Parts: sequence; structure tokens; C-alpha cells
Amino acid sequence: MMSFWDLSTGETAANTGTEYEVPSGNIEPIPAGSSVLAMIDEIKWDRKPSGEEFISARWTVLAPDEYKNRKVFHKLWVTDADPSAKDETAAKNKRDKARKMLAAIDANAGGKLTAKQGIPSTDDLVMALTNKPMVCTIMVWSMPDTRNGGMMHGNWVSAVASKASKDIHIAEAKPLPSGASGMGSGSRDDFGAGSSGGYRAPVTDDEIPF
Repeated sequence: MMSFWDLSTGETAANTGTEYEVPSGNIEPIPAGSSVLAMIDEIKWDRKPSGEEFISARWTVLAPDEYKNRKVFHKLWVTDADPSAKDETAAKNKRDKARKMLAAIDANAGGKLTAKQGIPSTDDLVMALTNKPMVCTIMVWSMPDTRNGGMMHGNWVSAVASKASKDIHIAEAKPLPSGASGMGSGSRDDFGAGSSGGYRAPVTDDEIPF
């Protein structure tokens, strides 16, 4: 039976001692163009307050060690149109890309979802896609921080590949916009777009692939 003080890591909060500072999340994003070993540890159907439905996934980085346990959030508009898309054509293109991404993730995880017809349930997504390591190409989004000024940055997943077919490497970090406040790995509701050469900011939601 778990104790109240047990942590999800298997450790206990009772050993914290007399000093503790809550992590601020002000960490530099993983450099754009990096390839990391990662797995989905949470995935579900979710919806915006306005009712549009999408798949929400959370990746945990497994390697390299310098970014181990970093979280990257991933939104997949595979059914409903993203309300932020500028027009119907952009929304359809975004949905097609999201479905291809989901199919590629599934192929690397064993192909259980695409093997059967119909829209997968949250249970189907969890059973088929969680805890399946694969290589993810990581990019950086950038957007104005309307609350605190400056810019916010985070990571998004631009590509997936088999862990046997692609090497893990960290790209050279590119300078972020001046006055920026690093926001870790995807605290934003949607994701910005980057390029292998660095960030590109600001971006519109139509430019966000997933």
C-alpha cells in the first residue's frame, strides 16, 4: 500500500529535508533539429472549451541523458477542424498531416490502430501507443508572452522514426530572441513552428503542422 508521502518516481517526499524550491520551468528548449529517443506516456481524447475534439499526447524523452525526462506535448487534430486554422483548406491539410503523424507513431508502436477500422478510443490509444520508444525530431516554437512580455519558447514533435533507423543527436543550439523567457517543452496550448536552422517567430496557428 502506498504511503501518502510516496512519489511517482518511487522515492519519498519524507526525505526532502528542510529546503525545497518548486521547479520554475524556465529552462531552454531542446535545440531545433535534434533527434531524441522518446515515448508517449500519456495520451487521450480531449476537447477545447468550444467543443472541438483532438488527441492530446505527452512524450517523455528517454535519451540523451542531458534531456532525460523532459516532456513534450503533442496535439493531433485528426477529426475536428482546428478552429485556429485560417480557412477550411488549411484545416483539412492540418488534419491530413495529423492523421499521417498518428499512423506513423502507430507503425513504430506495432501497427495495432491502423489494423482495425473506426476511430480509436482513448483506451485504444493508451494500449497501442504508450511506452513505445521511437526517435522524435524536435523543433522549437516561439510566440510573444502576452502576460510577462518578451517571448515564450517550447518544443514540438515534427517527425517520428524507428529507433533502429535514426541516430540520436542534439543539434547546435541557435540563439533565441532577445528578452525571451524559456518555457521548457511545450507549456503552450498549441505549438509553434521551427526549422532545422532554428526558430521562426512569431508563427500563426496555420503554420503549426500538428
